[in-house]
Amino acid sequence: MLLRTLLLPIMLLTQSLWAQTAPANTAGQITTPTDTQNVVYAALEQYLQSASTEFDQISAVRKGVLTEMAAFVRLKNQAGEAAALTFICTHNSRRSHLAQLWAAAAMDFYQISPGIQSFSGGTEVTAFNPRAVKALTEAGFQIQVHGTENPVYEVSWRENGPILSCFSKHYAHQSNPQAQFAAVMTCSDADEACPVVFGAEERFSLPYRDPKEADNTPEEAARYTERCRQIARELLYMASLL
Repeated sequence: MLLRTLLLPIMLLTQSLWAQTAPANTAGQITTPTDTQNVVYAALEQYLQSASTEFDQISAVRKGVLTEMAAFVRLKNQAGEAAALTFICTHNSRRSHLAQLWAAAAMDFYQISPGIQSFSGGTEVTAFNPRAVKALTEAGFQIQVHGTENPVYEVSWRENGPILSCFSKHYAHQSNPQAQFAAVMTCSDADEACPVVFGAEERFSLPYRDPKEADNTPEEAARYTERCRQIARELLYMASLL
């Protein structure tokens, strides 16, 4: 009893000094320095949090397709595999890239493992459109560009986290899966132009209105922001089902 009485002040002093020197997270809990070395960029985290509250804006029809996509991912994950999703639009310049990146970020946001491997491609090759890149940057992604003709954009959403290299390519490009993937058609033109996507195990139609319609008009920035948000919201909804 005497020993406990003598040790108690020392223990309390030690705990006090540790609390003053140890880093704390935003919730006020004690953490280690390594916990902050691989975090989602703050602006993107806020964007994801906000978009994940907007599921009531998704139509019942689109929720049905997203539910089917989630079922495909779930079956692969239950087998211990990451589901391969290739998002396809005509030029692989806007919607398919937006979907590829938001799908990856959504899986990370909900901490789904093994989750997915996301890819994109087109029925034609052009370039990742700078307007779409700008919308993603404004949402909080960090993007580095290399090259000028069909440039490669290195996109990240975490400090020291994964990087996706994005550039316009045909959906059958060697960097994309050649078999056992799900083809997600993000525009009606590509959907109609590709009655068969060779190698696809599943196919889902999830078309988005092309923001290109507003290029070089006063509505341009708003249209890209709107489409970026819609795609983020819907792929977050899919991830939330897993």
